Amino acid sequence: MSDQSSSKIISETISNTSNESGNNFGFIESVTDINNRKDNLIKTETVGHASVKSIVPLELLRHIYLPQKPHDRIFDPTTRTISYLQPRSYLPVNSLIQGEKKRILVTGGAGFVGSHLVDRLMLIGHEVIVLDNFFTGRKNNLAHWIGHPNFELIRHDVVDPFLIEVDQIYHLACPASPPHYQYNPIKTVKTSVMGTINMLGLAKRVKARFLLTSTSEVYGDPEEHPQAETYWGHVNPIGPRACYDEGKRVAETLTYAYMHQDSVDVRVARIFNTFGPRMNENDGRVVSNFIMQALKGEELTIYGDGLQTRSFQYVHDLVDGLILLMNKDYMEPINLGNPDEYTIREFAELIRNEVNSSSKIKTLPAPTDDPKKRRPDILRAEQILGWKPRWPVKQGIGETVKYFKRQMEAGLIG
Repeated sequence: MSDQSSSKIISETISNTSNESGNNFGFIESVTDINNRKDNLIKTETVGHASVKSIVPLELLRHIYLPQKPHDRIFDPTTRTISYLQPRSYLPVNSLIQGEKKRILVTGGAGFVGSHLVDRLMLIGHEVIVLDNFFTGRKNNLAHWIGHPNFELIRHDVVDPFLIEVDQIYHLACPASPPHYQYNPIKTVKTSVMGTINMLGLAKRVKARFLLTSTSEVYGDPEEHPQAETYWGHVNPIGPRACYDEGKRVAETLTYAYMHQDSVDVRVARIFNTFGPRMNENDGRVVSNFIMQALKGEELTIYGDGLQTRSFQYVHDLVDGLILLMNKDYMEPINLGNPDEYTIREFAELIRNEVNSSSKIKTLPAPTDDPKKRRPDILRAEQILGWKPRWPVKQGIGETVKYFKRQMEAGLIG
């Protein structure tokens, strides 16, 4: 079978099976059928890693977050009304035998990163339970799984205790963008501290493996460049970002205290700037700000001189890293980020060109404690996980721009 033929199987599987309700969830072939012919599909674009059996055809994921047509709603632009459709079927998921199928809890699973992680875990074939208080998460990010036998969505705040029997816990719950975590700094600290205590306590009770999604913010405004996991950071403990920065630092302290004192099986991922579909258009992050401003023809706002640097990774690379880390026998912190470094001004120009916008760039005063440089040292991830970013930033920007355009066309953002 040629590479073109194998690609055609996937695309026809997705595009030719819309039912009479307008729902295009149906599929001719299952993921298992496609995986059974993996030798013939070896060059088909995929995400995931064979070492942890997480490989998924990229077209299946794109069918979720970049559907040709909205698969759960009809939007009438004249009356600006939405009719929600009743799903009749779901994307095919792998059928795992009893010893391979895990019950996995994802806190913050309705958020940007969490929902992509849930998609991947579901397609792999696991049972997934999502906890989210929907402060920044959205039900729409998971609507395509609601009602599935392997999926459960629970509105719950991790600040309050929660009991359930699970095998693994991905702890993502915490607002991650400055406008959101600074909106209620006390709540942000509580989420990082009390929420982490509750989830570590749960992991201890049920003997589940626990993965904390920490952040590159633990390095603060770094005096070391690039930042390796051995760097202790340069953080202002009383500044406007401290509720998040120090909250995550304490979360790491708690994680290793539970490991040393109570033998909890832990993993810690320090996540650098990540972007992709399902970002909140109002979250104040560089990527979403620039894309929305460019699409609206507004000026692109840069804070400071625009020479501060950031490293941006596409969300698929991050999810790959999280799943690899969860399934590796390694307990030290690991950076997950793209070492390609851009100035903020360069990134604004990249997005403006991708949108083909004539928007001008204007500068505003730099926010307090804004890091001058941010770039991960990923040697540990490469050596321990066999992981490194595979998505070019420009390709990721293209998909993200397409996502925001479709959200605007569907009347979901303005």
